Amino acid sequence: DSLLQEMMSLYLREMTTRSSSMLVRQISTTSRLDIGSRTYDATTILEDEKKGVFRVMQIGKPKEDRAFQRRRGGPQGPPPPPRSASMTPDQSWGSVWPAPRTFHPATVPLPVRQGVIQTKAQVVPSKYANAELMKIPNFLHLTPPVISTHCSAISKFCTAWPKGLETEEDIDKNFPITVTTSDHLNSNSSIRDRRARIVQLRLNLDSLPLDTHARDKMVRLVGDRFNEETGEITLTADRCPYRGQNEDYCKYLLTALFHESWSVEDWETKDVEDKEEFEAEEEKGEKREALQALLNHGEDELAVLRYKEEVRKMLGLPEQEVRSG
Repeated sequence: DSLLQEMMSLYLREMTTRSSSMLVRQISTTSRLDIGSRTYDATTILEDEKKGVFRVMQIGKPKEDRAFQRRRGGPQGPPPPPRSASMTPDQSWGSVWPAPRTFHPATVPLPVRQGVIQTKAQVVPSKYANAELMKIPNFLHLTPPVISTHCSAISKFCTAWPKGLETEEDIDKNFPITVTTSDHLNSNSSIRDRRARIVQLRLNLDSLPLDTHARDKMVRLVGDRFNEETGEITLTADRCPYRGQNEDYCKYLLTALFHESWSVEDWETKDVEDKEEFEAEEEKGEKREALQALLNHGEDELAVLRYKEEVRKMLGLPEQEVRSG
């Protein structure tokens, strides 16, 4: 109605300017719109448009009416009862809490309490309006029945465990090589980390088909990469930019070491074979055993005294007691 009144007012003004002799019946607009303390009619609307002020188009009920309805409760009615009050003992908990989420007191049918009390007479805060329960992560979605359901769902994608690998010894025998890598997560513009390229390969020396000469040569070639206590060889590669390249390089080194250990050069053939430890072959007895222990395991007080007594016996000198510790 107000728009029609504005159009009629403009038409009347044009007619009065074109012909002053024409009789025009004055049409007055009686439609008025009061918003707040301002009254809007055709005259005020045209003045506002000249100043660059335009009316706001309102859809639906005014905000004052909606705020009044919220204060009174309106059509929403009272809040519904908590869901935990209507749960049955055989309720499927996986349907209630299927995924990780923040703790909700109306859904969990347990009298959970958490928080710090200021005095001894106070009770630990309950689950309602408890910020401590909402801050911490929970595992309510990983109950034993839900885990069993998940396992049964993914069991069709799994393969049976191979036979003959029931113990750790069987696994080490059939899969002697262990490759160790690391992944790093950090808040950075790039997901790459230079430390992720490092590859470590471990292998027990007894798992390789080596004879005495090949084993001794392998130990000499790897040097300090061989652990005498565990009998393992550790090869580490980080010279290549990618992890796969370093893993291939470690396998290449192991292959080269294995074939080099079996090769026998001309200069390695000697009348007296080089050995890692001293062994008494011609003479047997306590004297040779004392000398062998002294040369192979190093000099300590007990080994030196034992070798001393064996020498005194050989020279015919009186014996002397050997006291340890």
